[in-house]
Amino acid sequence: MKPLLVLNVVGLAWRHLGKSTPHLNALVARGSGAPMSTVLPAVTCSAQATLLTGLMPRDHGVVGNGWLFRDTNEVRFWQQANSLVHGEKLFETVRKRDPACTVAKLFWWYNMGAAVDFSVTPRPWYPADGRKIMGVYGQPPSFPAHLEEELGRFPFFDFWGPKAGLASSEWIARATVRTLERERPGLTLAYLPHLDYDHQRFGPDALASLDAIGAVDKLVGELVAAADAAGANTVVVSEYAIEDVDRPVYLNRILREAGLLAVRPEPPGGRTGERLDPFASRAFAVVDHQVAHVYVSDPADLARTQQLLSATPGVEQVLDTKAQAAFGIDHPRAGELVVVAEEGAWFAYPFWLDDTQAPDYARTVAIHDKPGYDPCELFLDPELKFPMARVARRLAQKKLGMRYLMDVIPLDANLVRGSHGRLPSSPERGPVFLSTQPFDDQLVEMTSVKERLLSLLELA
Repeated sequence: MKPLLVLNVVGLAWRHLGKSTPHLNALVARGSGAPMSTVLPAVTCSAQATLLTGLMPRDHGVVGNGWLFRDTNEVRFWQQANSLVHGEKLFETVRKRDPACTVAKLFWWYNMGAAVDFSVTPRPWYPADGRKIMGVYGQPPSFPAHLEEELGRFPFFDFWGPKAGLASSEWIARATVRTLERERPGLTLAYLPHLDYDHQRFGPDALASLDAIGAVDKLVGELVAAADAAGANTVVVSEYAIEDVDRPVYLNRILREAGLLAVRPEPPGGRTGERLDPFASRAFAVVDHQVAHVYVSDPADLARTQQLLSATPGVEQVLDTKAQAAFGIDHPRAGELVVVAEEGAWFAYPFWLDDTQAPDYARTVAIHDKPGYDPCELFLDPELKFPMARVARRLAQKKLGMRYLMDVIPLDANLVRGSHGRLPSSPERGPVFLSTQPFDDQLVEMTSVKERLLSLLELA
């Protein structure tokens, strides 16, 4: 068996390889590289599930970063249980074929309960008093504990939120180097997230975004050197590439104005704002970047909802169950309709019609509360005159044991300049598959990656 390091460089596009990527270029020159296809929706959880199972969303069931859990009628995003991914994962196949091969999984999603030897993933604590304590989870428990002892606490606020940036990728890269040196896994999966942040904030061709590409290239160089020292091959993949956007589309507001979406009003004096009511709604959208699952409770409303959304500016496709089959997303977790944005457009989650009625979580980083993905969480509200003073005041309230909201997130979706989720317009604008070992393909199918990795491990 030959050891293998698989780096997931989020948001890296084939077209990004050039003058600012000498280490990535060297990897391709040494072995091979090509654009890679992706899946619909081209988002983190769906793509990662396909990379590790070789299956389409219709088979592995991960139809997005979040969806409606029909048994409880709750929208849940960013779940972490590995059991949500159906089909045999790469690391499960590895264990079957070579029980002596150890596996490390660092920050790839669906990490909790994964059948691996070493794991670490972001996982806060949620005490009964309503606090949230940032932290990581991993197995064995000593593994993440030792990493944090040596590297310092994982920089959680650099992993998501207005402060998100390079520091999170740097920490994960250092953790990966230590894992390669000390644990010497047969298979190591590592995740470098930071390209995603500025590419969404400013667009993929902004100066800050180009700087982020150069920074990740440096980390890749360090990791390839560590893999070489461990006698391992290296593969670099990405899940999707980000495109420029300038048009947020509010599907839920359109459904509400048509009388299809219902809300639960705030209680008297409660100051909670409105809440989406999935039980009373006849149709609502779970939006995820440039794709949305629209759940329609009564089949009698299906045609009307489809016509309404098809006529909405910024919408390119509205796929019923039959049409979803052509994209491999026809799974019971998917909406009765799947909506795809036009190029340059993306779907914002707000369902309220008046910002004074926005739910209290809207102005906070609340990835598990919002019934849709919210990239506004990457910004501090520009309307706040002294945002850091507000942050300091909220932190002081926290230390004093007072109730507080870290209400510094803007409601203006026009700030967002990059998104993903729709299929790329050309292979060059899609994700990548790069390897220190040569191959001949001009385009790598995402569904072939699992078998390619097994081959590199000499376990095919």
